[in-house]
Amino acid sequence: MFPASTKTPHKQPRKQSISIGRGTRKKDEDSGTEVGEGTDEWAQSKATVRPPDQLELTDAELKEEFTRILTANNPHAPQNIVRYSFKEGTYKLIGFVNQLAVHYTQVGNLIPKDSDEGRRQHYRDELVADSQESAKVVISETENLEEDEEPKELETEPGSQTDVPAAGEAEKVTEEELMTPKQPKEQKLTNQFNFSERASQTFNNPLRDRECQMEPPPRTNFSATANQWEIYDAYVEELEKQEKTKEKEKAKTPVAKKTGKMAMRKLTSLESQTDDITKVSQAAKIVERMVNQNTYDDVAQDFKYYEDAADEYRDQEGTLLPLWKFQNDQAKHLSVTALCWNPKYRDLFAVGYGSYDFMKQSRGMLLLYSMKNPSFPEYMFSSDSGIMCLDIHVDHPYLVAVGHYDGNVAIYNLKKPHSQPSFRSSAKSGKHTDPVWQVKWQKDDMDQNLNFFSVSSDGRIVSWTLVKSELVHIDVIKLKVEGSTTEVPEGLQLHTVGCGTAFDFHKEIDYLFLVGTEEGKIYKCSKSYSSQFLDTYDAHNMAVDAVSWNPYHTKVFMSCSSDWTVKIWDHTIKTPMFIYDLNSAVGDVAWAPYSSTVFAAVTTDGKAHVFDLAINKYEAICNQPVAAKKKNKITHVQFNPIHPIIIVGDDRGHIICLKLSPNLRKMPKEKKGQEVQKGPAVEIAKLDKLLNLVREVKTKT
Repeated sequence: MFPASTKTPHKQPRKQSISIGRGTRKKDEDSGTEVGEGTDEWAQSKATVRPPDQLELTDAELKEEFTRILTANNPHAPQNIVRYSFKEGTYKLIGFVNQLAVHYTQVGNLIPKDSDEGRRQHYRDELVADSQESAKVVISETENLEEDEEPKELETEPGSQTDVPAAGEAEKVTEEELMTPKQPKEQKLTNQFNFSERASQTFNNPLRDRECQMEPPPRTNFSATANQWEIYDAYVEELEKQEKTKEKEKAKTPVAKKTGKMAMRKLTSLESQTDDITKVSQAAKIVERMVNQNTYDDVAQDFKYYEDAADEYRDQEGTLLPLWKFQNDQAKHLSVTALCWNPKYRDLFAVGYGSYDFMKQSRGMLLLYSMKNPSFPEYMFSSDSGIMCLDIHVDHPYLVAVGHYDGNVAIYNLKKPHSQPSFRSSAKSGKHTDPVWQVKWQKDDMDQNLNFFSVSSDGRIVSWTLVKSELVHIDVIKLKVEGSTTEVPEGLQLHTVGCGTAFDFHKEIDYLFLVGTEEGKIYKCSKSYSSQFLDTYDAHNMAVDAVSWNPYHTKVFMSCSSDWTVKIWDHTIKTPMFIYDLNSAVGDVAWAPYSSTVFAAVTTDGKAHVFDLAINKYEAICNQPVAAKKKNKITHVQFNPIHPIIIVGDDRGHIICLKLSPNLRKMPKEKKGQEVQKGPAVEIAKLDKLLNLVREVKTKT
């Protein structure tokens, strides 16, 4: 505590008052006056004045000493800094904290005299000073020489030597002046301490950590030890197999032995191959696709991005751009008898191979190609009889139903890629007696059994049901030619059988279907009536090759024939709405999946015809030869469900993929302020508008 301060009212402290008093006395003595007043004020008692908040302490407390130790620690330094230790993997408290507190810093460039740099700088300054002094001396000497050159009368005593310099000496002086190099101008040294520090503060981009989390690939640890016993057992098993095969060969006849040996060799070779190939079959297939993708990269680019710009300058006409060509050496001499896209995998399609020539019937093949690998089929099946038609199940895209030339039907399962079909009809279980021209999958029956229909030249339409791994058939209807009954003398009536060639089921009405015949007639039938037809159309003069319902309009269907014509019908009217003559036998027709007015037809002269009734009701907007060779006949055509491409097949086993130009797939244009309406209702209205025009003309005529 601080001692209390003392104060006397209106008086100065004693020491000051004494000194002041002496001074006043001197002044008074000098002035001649005596001072004796105020001597009693110094003898007055002192009164201590304390502040109101001062503590009252005793003498012992006042005399008590408090020692305070001063340290160099910074009181503001933090004591609880925690940092992460990567070594131990935990946060740890830092024991040592920097206690240095900087109060003033000054950045400079002073150099100590004793350092090497200081000595070099001092030596450099001395050289500059010496050069300046030598220059001054030379200048003064030249001035003296100029003064001495003036004529002067020198008085000399006879016989004495003069101090005048000789001419040679003067010349030496001038030479020295010339030889001395000119010193550079003195440069003013900058003040190294006169500088300003400039700093700029910029925004640092925040650091970002990007992480991706993925599941590690599955791993399994496999370990096995092979000892002598296991090796011995493997050899014993191999010997037992060889002994069994020898016993079987002994029991066979000599002819059977030869055939058996060949079969065994094939089997052993196949087994040895399959042991090696099956392990890498999936990888080999992927590599093959990659190689083909590089090989046909330009075709893939055209398929994906190319649009024919010339369509803008054509008058409502389009073109077909050839893309891939699919062919196989094993199906070289067979005709393409059926085409069908897979309903689930849009790049996969099935091809049936056979022959339409009655005199050249041989084997058949079923191939499934993918646009990702045009060089080799994904699946390959062979049959003893030619395949004339096929269809892929909508809900089970791995099931393929086929019809053969010998009247049998079969079902192939792509999940079991064996050479033989999973299910097949036979003469014992029942089959057609003539070639099967078309098959169509139907919805499952009441017992959830798979079933499909087939049509044949024997005049029967048969329903095949898969019950307990067996094909059970029921005749739905028998085709009879009306007005062709003949009476036999015994009183019996013989009906002329109609030869069915094509049929198609209605998209909405399940029981309704159409059947085309070799006589050129089209029958509208029902699954419920097996004895009569709902309606008959005198469609063509020759065999009907294809019948197809419109995918949008429920009343419209289309037919084509070998009489060179394509006809579009309203099933409520017995006369065709549109007739097109293509100047050659029409092999197949197909509706486009994206429009109700677009369809394609192929003819035996190797041409493909694409129509759009909304653009031109009288002729095709595209007539283009698409066959690989001029002599090849185009047999079938199919639209891809989603991509703007078609595939066509010919009688030499070639399949060609073609892309439709923009004019062949025109959609309604957008108008300002109006949204383009799309959907089935718009397509139905578009076709209805055309049909109404035709109906009005027919009613007038």
